[in-house]
Amino acid sequence: MLDCAIIGMGAWGRKLVDSVQGLNGAGIRFVAGATGTPAKAADYAAGKGIALHPGFEDALADPRVRAVALATPHAQHAAQVIAAARAGKHVFVEKPFTLSKRDAEAAVAACREAGVVLALGHNRRFLPAVAEMKRLLAEGALGTLLHVEGQFSGPGGYAYQPGAWRADRAESPLGGMGGMGIHMVDMIIHLAGRFADVRVVSKAQVLHDTIDDTTAILATLEGGATVTFATLAAAPRLWRVALFGSKGWAALHGHEHLTVATLEGEPQTRAFDPVDIERAELEAFAAAVAGGPAYPLPPGEAIHGVSVFEAMRWAASSGSVCRVP
Repeated sequence: MLDCAIIGMGAWGRKLVDSVQGLNGAGIRFVAGATGTPAKAADYAAGKGIALHPGFEDALADPRVRAVALATPHAQHAAQVIAAARAGKHVFVEKPFTLSKRDAEAAVAACREAGVVLALGHNRRFLPAVAEMKRLLAEGALGTLLHVEGQFSGPGGYAYQPGAWRADRAESPLGGMGGMGIHMVDMIIHLAGRFADVRVVSKAQVLHDTIDDTTAILATLEGGATVTFATLAAAPRLWRVALFGSKGWAALHGHEHLTVATLEGEPQTRAFDPVDIERAELEAFAAAVAGGPAYPLPPGEAIHGVSVFEAMRWAASSGSVCRVP
């Protein structure tokens, strides 16, 4: 059993805890925690059997803790990953991994040098429908990949209040990219490969006091396919990703409904069973720590996702095409 500390106990930190705490077979449990507002978390921590520490460093010093899960503001991730690695703790970190490629490389290097597992919380990689899309593309059922489309939007921006960290443009550049769109970047990398360049339009149309509400991306992949996707921070929730090839297309609507069409036949839709993707990613983290399969998000892809995000910020500010380093 992997004894872990949850760092950051807001809504998402609690969602991670709730996905595995007290469940047989998860291979991980939360025994400690720290958060910026401990008074708000005291009752929750007590109910979950979590020892609440006054700060991150105190949680790292807890001898029971073998790993940490970081559900903290984006700008804190790099320093916290490095500190945890140097303390000999395995690290699960929420997305975005870091806000710069340089920081991502430093965090990966620290974990490698310390010999600890690093896992990044891009949970849609654990969807069975995504595995099916990847299989169809790899086996040639879709032909040559020509284009990828994505959409990950939601209404979260309406709840952001000036002064909250998620409402800070430094913490949430390009509106919903940090909380939602970065998942689509990772999904495209996972399914279709590395980005070559990006063009971005990002603006506030209804959320004038906090973050951009509309961010749209046009990109090219190293393999030649084009990409379009958008993330809206003030709209009804929608997850959709589609692969368009010379022989067919596959479109995932939500997490469970995959429609596939070929040149010869009518589109066919398959429904997959729901999966608790938060539990799945934490179980994979625990399994990797225990010497099982490597966590299914290679560090190189984690770094590249940050590099794409950083390039998007440059492209949006310059209004021009930006190469992805």
